[in-house]
Amino acid sequence: MDPNNNEATRLWRVFRTAHQMVHDRGYLVSQSELDMDLESFKRTFAPSGDVDRDQLTFVVQKKDDPTDQLLVFFPKDTSVGVKPLRVYVERMAQQQIPKGVCIYQKSMTASANKVIQSLPSKHTLESFQENELLVNITHHVLVPKHEVLTPEEKATLLQRYRLKETQLPRIQHTDPVARYYGLKRGQVVKILRESETAGRYVSYRLCI
Repeated sequence: MDPNNNEATRLWRVFRTAHQMVHDRGYLVSQSELDMDLESFKRTFAPSGDVDRDQLTFVVQKKDDPTDQLLVFFPKDTSVGVKPLRVYVERMAQQQIPKGVCIYQKSMTASANKVIQSLPSKHTLESFQENELLVNITHHVLVPKHEVLTPEEKATLLQRYRLKETQLPRIQHTDPVARYYGLKRGQVVKILRESETAGRYVSYRLCI
């Protein structure tokens, strides 16, 4: 089997899941990007056989707030260190992009992770290993539908049931589904499960 072909197939799956993920977070993504097939991906990003990871970089903006932009990038380095990460962080600062997602091949150095943790509060940078995005976990039959509540919807929920947020069941911010939706501590997610007896069962979880 052609290793280049294998790599292209793998990156196509990761690239597709990344677009689905930002779309599910409320960012604008075209249907053609969500539906891109393998042949289109190869024509666009691997005309010579090798995928140029720099070309995979994309920026999206929130449907309801054009200033809320997100930079998604795929570093070439097998192990991402401080130097390549700083290039993207500087791009975010220059272009006033508040959020970023780094999709790395194998690992990130301890120093690179420190750079992420030390970013100013107005910037957030998440990281995913490619393996984590080969399959969209939210499409799995056993994963119920999740909807992230707006601050207003959260306030209405707590008021309606006369609850303090600490009384809600919890979801860790490190949970794979929480990471997929980019949940931050204090946000509430609505979970809809299909039930044979109740039809649809709704629950809520607080991200901690």
